[in-house]
Amino acid sequence: MANLTEKELSALEDQLGMEQALVKKYKGYAGIAQDPKIRELCTQLAQKHKQHFDTLMGHLQ
Repeated sequence: MANLTEKELSALEDQLGMEQALVKKYKGYAGIAQDPKIRELCTQLAQKHKQHFDTLMGHLQ
């Protein structure tokens, strides 16, 4: 793990929380969307934010 300051760790923690919330939100939207195009878009957005989350987690390892 890189040597990160307390401020950097705090920012990463905040961003991880936001990315998790977005994944959950878009998965929820995909689950209730009636339009297949909107469902697919929400699924793609959830996957993109999951990738962001995974990338940020990689900085902590």
